[in-house]
Amino acid sequence: MTLLDIKNVNKHFGGLQAVSDVSFAVRKGMIKSVIGPNGAGKTTLFNLISGNLPLGSGTIFFEDRPIHGLRPYQIARQGISRTFQNIKLFPGMTALENVMLGRHTRSRSGFMAGMVPFPATRREENEIKTKSYELLELLEIRQFAQVEATSLAFGQQRAVEFARALASEPQLLLLDEPAAGLNIYETAEIARLITKIQSHGITVLLVEHDMSLVMDISDEIVVLSFGQKIAEDTPSAIQLNKEVIEIYLGGADA
Repeated sequence: MTLLDIKNVNKHFGGLQAVSDVSFAVRKGMIKSVIGPNGAGKTTLFNLISGNLPLGSGTIFFEDRPIHGLRPYQIARQGISRTFQNIKLFPGMTALENVMLGRHTRSRSGFMAGMVPFPATRREENEIKTKSYELLELLEIRQFAQVEATSLAFGQQRAVEFARALASEPQLLLLDEPAAGLNIYETAEIARLITKIQSHGITVLLVEHDMSLVMDISDEIVVLSFGQKIAEDTPSAIQLNKEVIEIYLGGADA
């Protein structure tokens, strides 16, 4: 079943064509990766999917419903959540509090209701806290629930960010370079957590530079170069693709 369907997507900034006629689909339950050299258009594509940038032309469908033109919070309510290349945790707040903030798209109580301790509001707050603890447990960092999030090790901060993104109960999780800034051991742990997230029924679309991570966990890979899709296949086939080797990897002898 196709969960996300991207067709003939274009985006330019002045004279720069950042994404050019890109099409691909993401099936439910898979891990699909988007790779390419710097400036290939990967993050721009993510920003188009999540509504952080308006689409130039083309269509983006999620569960057979058009989402192009929607605002980011509307897309999040449809069932898409994302992380960013640079970790964006709130300083001065615990890991638990950061995760709880990710639940806002599923919250029934409005801002004013939260100012008054109504019984329904307290019940919902307790439900959000319980769910957030469960997500910290899933990401194996529950022991850091009451620790200030920004004081954690970099890999642990990334796991908190994953938990916060999952708090909105997405069907599709967009991960923008989750291994950025991590050492080899932290990267291996993040790869394991991503596959664990997938095993819980979450579809993952991943942008990443770490090729060993991509090859190890991806079901399919899309390769971009200068905003254009040059290949889409399984990891084993991508490794043998001559155009990918020449354009992305810098030549067969590199």
